Amino acid sequence: MKPARQLRLGVAGLGRAFTLMLPTLRRDYRLQLVAACDPRAEARARFAADFDAPVYEDIEGLASNPEVEAIYIASPHQFHAEQARIAARHGKHVLVEKPMALSLGDCDSMIRHCRDAGVHLVVGHCHSFDTPYLRARELVLGGELGRVRMIHALNYTDFLYRPRRPEELRTEEGGGVVFSQAAHQIDIVRLLAASRVIRVRAVTGNWDPRRPTQGAYSALLWFEDGAFASVSYNGYGHFDSDEWCGWIGEMGADKPPEAYGGARRKLATVSSSDEEARLKAAGTYGGAGYVAVEACAPPAWHQHFGPIVVSCERGDIRPLPDSIHVYGDLVKERRPLSRPEVPRFEVIDELYEAVVHGTAPLHDGAWARCTLQVCLALLESADSDKDVELD
Repeated sequence: MKPARQLRLGVAGLGRAFTLMLPTLRRDYRLQLVAACDPRAEARARFAADFDAPVYEDIEGLASNPEVEAIYIASPHQFHAEQARIAARHGKHVLVEKPMALSLGDCDSMIRHCRDAGVHLVVGHCHSFDTPYLRARELVLGGELGRVRMIHALNYTDFLYRPRRPEELRTEEGGGVVFSQAAHQIDIVRLLAASRVIRVRAVTGNWDPRRPTQGAYSALLWFEDGAFASVSYNGYGHFDSDEWCGWIGEMGADKPPEAYGGARRKLATVSSSDEEARLKAAGTYGGAGYVAVEACAPPAWHQHFGPIVVSCERGDIRPLPDSIHVYGDLVKERRPLSRPEVPRFEVIDELYEAVVHGTAPLHDGAWARCTLQVCLALLESADSDKDVELD
């Protein structure tokens, strides 16, 4: 169906997050990429050539462009808050990557600036946008299996051994698995529980002195309606939980098991943090090792974030990249999902409906602030070895 009109989108930050989102931005007919900013000259040159669009060194220039209706903030975590405030001051709607910010005060400031400017604030991509979890949430809200009582979510990846900039290995600057990965997992269990988190108890793992930040965590979350969830993440690159998802990787593509250990092997080719940062930059948009979107196969299935089981009063739900499995008292049922034509189209669903039709988004600033509050409570609980109550 032809859209009412295209949404004119600018991009702040042409790094890793933009690289992952680019297949969506290219293929979704509801969008037109009209401008971008990035401090790297090579990234700006690539964008200008690919999209025949103006580029800027900073977000002030981008936000001043009258052709831009909304700005996708895909910069590193520490820049989200200030860039969102600048975008709002210029009257631009905001789509900002997770985590929304690194402090609750910055979240409040972002929400206030967007509200005062009369612009929408959408936070994502988080994996709680993914169709398997949205369909599972519909089951929960529809009451077919009764109330949610327990959720178990886990994910084992090689996250900590992918090329990183130095600040990505410093927790106080937003590094480690809690800010980058718990933001996904907590968003998902909050979506599925459909209730407010009221208490957190957690432990974290920091086991490699060469990567001095949290590489793993486990936490118990208690919800206001009496449900609880266990969430665990291990980014140390040994067991790969995609094995339990039919070897469909996080991005929805088939994953070759023989690629095991690839992240560590690649990292072994560098001998300093500067070299590692250059290796990361080379693989992102505009870098020497960047693989153009046109050369990438479309996703086979929906994106996901590891094995999850939702236990309800009258059955269990297991969302998978290609289906939803429902386990009742006597019958197990597989409910297939259609293949996506565009990856992460669900993010554009919310952004487009908000900006063009005025529909309040689910993943707004208040939603994302609650997820960050739980992430911060996870870190506090692990540090204090105590439960953390949330107000």
